[in-house]
Amino acid sequence: MSIFTALAIYFVLWWVCLFAVLPWGVQSQHEAGDFTPGTDPGAPVLTNIKRKLAWTTVVASVVFAAVYLVFAFKLLTLAQISSWLGGP
Repeated sequence: MSIFTALAIYFVLWWVCLFAVLPWGVQSQHEAGDFTPGTDPGAPVLTNIKRKLAWTTVVASVVFAAVYLVFAFKLLTLAQISSWLGGP
C-alpha cells in the first residue's frame, strides 16, 4: 500500500469515525433543563469538541491499523471480497 493510499484511507476512516463519535455524551438543552433564549431546545448544552476530535483520532487509528494489518498479511484479499460480492 502506498503512502498516499494509506493517507486517503485514513482520511476517509477519520471522517466516518467523527460522525460516529459526535453523538457520544451529547445532552440537549431540553434534557438538561437549561434553556438559552433564542436557541433550539434540541441544541447541545456542551459539545466537548476537542475531546471528540481526540477520540475520533484514536478510534480511526485503531480501525486503520486493523485494516492495514489485514491487507499487509493478506488475511483478506480484494479477490476474496469481490467473490463474496458476486464479482469475477
